[in-house]
Amino acid sequence: MTIQNTEGFGLHLTLDGYGGPKEKLADLKLVKKVLNRLPQILSMQKISSVHVKWYDGGQKPEDCGVSGFVMIAESHISIHTFSEKGFLTADVYSCKNFDTQKAIEFFKKEFELTELETNVIKRGLKFPRTQLSMRTNQHQLTSLHS
Repeated sequence: MTIQNTEGFGLHLTLDGYGGPKEKLADLKLVKKVLNRLPQILSMQKISSVHVKWYDGGQKPEDCGVSGFVMIAESHISIHTFSEKGFLTADVYSCKNFDTQKAIEFFKKEFELTELETNVIKRGLKFPRTQLSMRTNQHQLTSLHS
C-alpha cells in the first residue's frame, strides 16, 4: 500500500520490531544486505555506500547490536538492532511516495520479527511545493519574453 502524500515534503516510516532471533539481529552482513537491497525494492536511489557498525553496548553489554544507514537521493534509511533484546528499530524517510507495506514486510521477513509497531508520518506539511513550481514557471515565462 503506497500512502499518497499530496501535501508536504515526504513520508517517514518508523518501525519497531520485536522477537527477532539474536543471530539475525547481530549479523552485520544481514543489516548491510537489507540496507543495500531496500532502496532498489522501493525504487529509490542510493547516493552513499552502506555504513554498518557493531556496538558492544559499552557500559551496558545487553545493549549491543548493529547500527547502519544509507543515504538515498530521497533522504535516508537507518537500522539499529539490540540483538540481546530481540529488538530492532528502523526508519525509512523519503521525499518520494513509497510502498510502506512493502518496506514493513521486507523488514519482518529478513529479521524474522514476530511483532511490529509502525507509524507513517507525513513530514513538512507546509513545504512550499506549489510556490517552487510557480517560481519555476515565472522564470520560464520571463525567459520566453526576454
